[in-house]
Amino acid sequence: MKLAKFVSESDLAALAKQSRMAVGKTKVEVAKEMGVKPPSVHHAEESPHLSYTKLRRRMIEKYSNMKVTGPLFQIEPSD
Repeated sequence: MKLAKFVSESDLAALAKQSRMAVGKTKVEVAKEMGVKPPSVHHAEESPHLSYTKLRRRMIEKYSNMKVTGPLFQIEPSD
């Protein structure tokens, strides 16, 4: 049994790009398939600080054998 691991938004962006490249798709091709504009694919891959989590998840799940679950937020009491 493989264990899941927690990843950062930067990791998701890198995985989205790796998944796309592994199947030989261009950003334009992915944009058409995902129903978004090419700059959105660029931002999903290259700008982890921007909120493109849904697109990143869709790309990873479509172009790899991985499933993305989450998000996970940790809340701690303030002092």
